[in-house]
Amino acid sequence: MSDARSEASGPDDERGKDVPAPRRLRAGDAERDSVLEVLTEAHAAGRLDPDEVDERQKQALRSRFVDELPDLIDDLPEGAALAARLQSQADQAAGRGPGSAVAARPHGGVPAVRGPGEVVPTRTGAWADDNSIAVMSGRELQVAPGTTTFRTYALMGGDDVYLTDALGPGVEITLESYAMWAGNTVYVPGGVRIIDRTVNIMAGNGISRKAQGDGSNGTVILTGFSLMAGHDVKLDKHWRDQQGLTR
Repeated sequence: MSDARSEASGPDDERGKDVPAPRRLRAGDAERDSVLEVLTEAHAAGRLDPDEVDERQKQALRSRFVDELPDLIDDLPEGAALAARLQSQADQAAGRGPGSAVAARPHGGVPAVRGPGEVVPTRTGAWADDNSIAVMSGRELQVAPGTTTFRTYALMGGDDVYLTDALGPGVEITLESYAMWAGNTVYVPGGVRIIDRTVNIMAGNGISRKAQGDGSNGTVILTGFSLMAGHDVKLDKHWRDQQGLTR
């Protein structure tokens, strides 16, 4: 009798257990930055008006989980591939797709997963790839040594970006900037070669004659897109003071 009761109660016990909530994957700067780039490209192509792109950018910046991001770009041709990849990540985390590979967590970092069997490592250096976002605002940014790419997103605002500490002989830094009705002021030390590869519509960059050097102290490559905006590159006055230059 006791065995029969035990067998009969088994299924009821299983049905009474709580079902765990689906796992959600946290979004990082890399995912949010990718979505912001798509939105900028879509706006430049005329697919989103200023109000739409502003609202979607704010939602992207507020997103905490990967599954919140695909809806912001899945109706844009520029974002089709990224939306599919982000949705795949979210589905795998929730157990709705094939098993995913997870990278080990170096130094307490959070692993990033791209697709089945494909592991994307977390950042290898604290400043190897960095970014800044300015919306109707701006701040002073000191780019750290070791940075290879620095991205900025500016909407009706802009930052003062100081590259002096990060540059030196043989150093190359890519400054990738996307701006609408805005622009950054970039400060460099002497001897730096400036290469401008940006795409501009009713906009342009201003490179000071004193800031354009021979490359003996590094190279800065300007990339990105500006709409009715532009960036100014100037010689860092603090570096000038250190060198004893008065003019």
